[in-house]
Amino acid sequence: MGVAVKICGLTSAAAVTAAVEGGAAYLGFVFYPPSPRALSPERAAGLCAGIGGAAARVGLFVDADDEAIAAVLARVPLDLLQFHGRESPERVAAARARFGRPIIKAVAVAGGADLAVATAYEDAADLLLFDAKPPPRRGALPGGNGRAFDWELLAGRAWRRPWLLSGGLTAALLPAAVAVSGAAIVDVSSGVEARPGCKDPDKIREFLAVARTL
Repeated sequence: MGVAVKICGLTSAAAVTAAVEGGAAYLGFVFYPPSPRALSPERAAGLCAGIGGAAARVGLFVDADDEAIAAVLARVPLDLLQFHGRESPERVAAARARFGRPIIKAVAVAGGADLAVATAYEDAADLLLFDAKPPPRRGALPGGNGRAFDWELLAGRAWRRPWLLSGGLTAALLPAAVAVSGAAIVDVSSGVEARPGCKDPDKIREFLAVARTL
């Protein structure tokens, strides 16, 4: 059956095609201007055209207000929203109610204490995503940094919502990451890139091929 995969930060038609043909369950499009993977609504709409039900289309936002999200949804047929900032459980619940779409809430992890944060989102979000905390430098992106955290922190843990493992994953690391953490869904961005913001279709195919074997 394999592990389900979200390919995040897609910016080209070739990368989208590789992800869809390789069997990705989720396709992620970034709407956070500081990111090298950020897209305009117009560009994202073009990339989403023709995907249909082949994979779920996810829009990633970081502490965005309703106006910004609505502007994207007016152009882009997103199936889920991903909140990757400091959004509170109340904010997540309100956005879920307003926009009528499931929400993935990212939780930044550096140590075991960080996992306690996830429980506060179990009633507000539809899925949880565990990602490594960003590096401690000014202007660091909240995700897509190629950093991993200790997967042992997730071993044997259970939440009332499905969850995704993210952070520093590559095709080579994927089997160990899944075996240690117990993840059934994984999220990859920098691990399938030629350079930040530029996905490598061959790396996408390789990652998805490995995921199918797990």
